[in-house]
Parts: sequence; C-alpha cells; structure tokens
Amino acid sequence: MMAAFPQAMPVQGLLGGLLIGASAAIMLLGNGRIAGVSGLGARALGIADTGAPRAMAAAFVIGLPIGAALVALLLGGVETRYPTATWQIVVGGLLVGYGTRLGSGCTSGHGVCGMARLSPRSIAATLVFMGSGVATVALMRAGGLM
Repeated sequence: MMAAFPQAMPVQGLLGGLLIGASAAIMLLGNGRIAGVSGLGARALGIADTGAPRAMAAAFVIGLPIGAALVALLLGGVETRYPTATWQIVVGGLLVGYGTRLGSGCTSGHGVCGMARLSPRSIAATLVFMGSGVATVALMRAGGLM
C-alpha cells in the first residue's frame, strides 16, 4: 500500500511549525507587531506607510532567506522544486500579491498570527486560502498537470 503523502516530513514540519509559532509569538509579545510577511515586506519596500518600523521590517524580510540558508547548511541541503516556465512563477507571484492585498494579509499573517488571536477575519481568510489550495490541487491533478 502506498502512503498518502510519500514525501511527507512530519518531524521537520512539526519543528518548522514550532519555530514559526515561536517567532510570531516573539514578534507579537516583544514588539506588539504581527509577523505577517506581506505587511513587513510592503513596509520594508516602502509600499506601506504604516506598520512596524522600516528597519525592523527590513531585518525581518532579510532574515527569512538567511535563516533558510542556515538551516540548509546545517541539514545538508534542502530539495526545492519550481516550475520551469518563468511565466508561471511571475503569474503565480502576481496572483499571490493581489490576493494578499485583497485579503489584507497573507497566509502567515492570517494563518499563524490571526488564527492564534481568534480573529474572525483571519479565520475566514485562512478557510478561503485552504479551500482555494485544495481546489487548485484537485483541478491540477484532474487536468494531469501534477
């Protein structure tokens, strides 16, 4: 019998989730700010005028890939896969950006921080994110794209 998720990494997923939750709690309790990556990214790039101080936002955004690189070095590399067509990456990025602005936040802001605060808006947004993801995967599998 084949496992439902043959490439699942539950221990790594648990550790990653604990680190994400700890970082969100540190940001909220230590600075009173939501650790939403889209809001911090907008603030770091000067797109948003409100939110965390710009230097803090920039440090957070710069720290994300540095943290990932450190983990990859410690664990001996991380396997990643991306679409080979650049247009797919660009279109996907634009859709994510539009959805983030439309939903007043991204998955990290709503899914991690907002859900932890029992925000009704974040609960609704997370349900929409998850439902859209499930529907997208189902359609891609049905269409033979996965």
